[in-house]
Amino acid sequence: MGTKSTPPGFRQIARHDGIFEEHIHDAYKTKGKLSEPAVCPQCSAVFHEGRWQWGKAPAEAHQETCPACHRIHDHFPAGFLTLQGAFFLTHREEIMQLVHNMETRERAEHPLKRIMAVEEIDDSTLITTTDIHLARGVGEAIHHAYQGNLDFHYNPGENLLRVHWSR
Repeated sequence: MGTKSTPPGFRQIARHDGIFEEHIHDAYKTKGKLSEPAVCPQCSAVFHEGRWQWGKAPAEAHQETCPACHRIHDHFPAGFLTLQGAFFLTHREEIMQLVHNMETRERAEHPLKRIMAVEEIDDSTLITTTDIHLARGVGEAIHHAYQGNLDFHYNPGENLLRVHWSR
């Protein structure tokens, strides 16, 4: 139908295997493999078998702040979930109960998935999370339960997700 042309200022990237993977920079991801066992001094999560999990820390475990506590300390969320609309305002309590139930369930299995803060801003609520997957999962659960409009904006350069739900 048309011809492919490269706009000025852009260049063609050669792909050898058909897939181009960009390097995602996440300052909160551990650069190397942590020595095991390790325990977070703030939340007591244990790094064992290559991942953070809940459990009893061995006596010889060394102290290492987990990525979630590091984000909380720096006030640097990975996920932003905005809830708004007339329906939200009239059903706020039950929707927020769903939000907290989801976070409790996810956090029980994955210590790095946490809500950092819940802020009331004018006629909306902003929920910040330590993990992009928690923000997405909560947004999808609200949309599944109450319908409405759900939008995602992912910024891969910053490993950041903004979710907006309204009804």
